[in-house]
Amino acid sequence: MTAEVPLNDLISDMSRLLEPQRFRDFTVNGLQVAGRERVRRVMTGVTACQALLDEAVEWQADMVMVHHGYFWKNEPVEVVGMKKRRLATLLAHDISLVAWHLPLDAHVELGNNALLGQRMRWSIEGSLDAPMGQGLLFHGDTGEALTTESLTASLEQALARKPLVIEGHQRPIRRIAWCTGGAQDMIQTAADAGMDAFVSGEISERTTHLARELGITYAAAGHHATERDGVRALGEWLAGQHGLEHRFVEIDNPV
Repeated sequence: MTAEVPLNDLISDMSRLLEPQRFRDFTVNGLQVAGRERVRRVMTGVTACQALLDEAVEWQADMVMVHHGYFWKNEPVEVVGMKKRRLATLLAHDISLVAWHLPLDAHVELGNNALLGQRMRWSIEGSLDAPMGQGLLFHGDTGEALTTESLTASLEQALARKPLVIEGHQRPIRRIAWCTGGAQDMIQTAADAGMDAFVSGEISERTTHLARELGITYAAAGHHATERDGVRALGEWLAGQHGLEHRFVEIDNPV
């Protein structure tokens, strides 16, 4: 039988697990929009887009939990257009919105970076100093010497998406660093630490030149593709802890 748990209890449990106070983030971590006070059904997805909210309404979810929520630093404050429609959907159906951004990237068991390392079968040896937060830039060993081509193939197979790869050298790849999402500018830190390759989600024009001139191979494996696992794992953890129903919904995003 599915349990019915106070919303505030769920937020408290996740806050203890993820420790959002440790991070200087661009957004609000935790409860962003309050819905009904008790929760039975939790829907998770990468981003709180309208398509995910529509799925939540159809499934009669009590709470939507995402990695990319709302209320980002420097975004317009007016509640109009797309923002109005999204908030209206949540409020009309009394659905809570919960978002975990950097805390969910960094968590050593349920985080996006930890789970990407597991998915790729890379050893996880710790994190390198990063310009934001704590423990966002993971590093380790690939387990075997890779070429640029074999790294590309392994990422494509694991993530069901062909990465965009900039070859910075032709030596074997063993020492690897990674940070999911839009962390391409951490490439300098990875290169300074002697990594052979760095993997993130996105690429900027400058990243190509940095990779070539720093001598580090760079793979843009997809912002969405590299950040599917964390929120799904957190939803499964929460459901297991409290006896809730949980459903992860994949909204396709090629970025």
